[in-house]
Amino acid sequence: MNPAQRRATYDDLLKVPDILVAEILDGELVTSPRPAFPHARATSVLRGVLDPFDRRIGGPGGLGGWWILFEPELHFGADVLVPDLAGWRRERLPVLANEAYVELAPDWVCEVVSPSTARVDRVRKVPIYAREGVGHLWLVDPLQQTLEVFRLEGRHWVLVSTHGGAEAVRAEPFEALELDMSRWWLEPEPEQT
Repeated sequence: MNPAQRRATYDDLLKVPDILVAEILDGELVTSPRPAFPHARATSVLRGVLDPFDRRIGGPGGLGGWWILFEPELHFGADVLVPDLAGWRRERLPVLANEAYVELAPDWVCEVVSPSTARVDRVRKVPIYAREGVGHLWLVDPLQQTLEVFRLEGRHWVLVSTHGGAEAVRAEPFEALELDMSRWWLEPEPEQT
């Protein structure tokens, strides 16, 4: 951000039309379009396959112990971020408050990168997640059909694993469940004859 520019405020963010995702990164209001279908498909399927974790520990039908939310609004001081998915261990966040945002850093964040968001996700948001102590980060690229899994060690991200295509993977912090990546991607369009 140019030092002469005024720092964006939450009031600036609230004025952004609902057709855009609005965030404040290092004092700058950053907007991006709603996701295209490859992005939306990956995010939707991921949220669904992680559902067994989004239950009370020992609850029926699941591994439990997490809250997993779609596009939660995270407030980290003056920064306002909206990851595609985020998860909190229930031992750290026992109850979800009736609020529009949360100030406690998640234990896991997933950013589904698109051509219009990849630079912001990788260059601007990833360092903020490290600064705030998010323990795990996934970067999913639906066009390249890849998953990069990172773990925070100290203040730095360590690449734990990379996966692609139709692999079946166990990825931290959800390694208790095998994930079928082939379901994350759009199916190829049928060839015209």
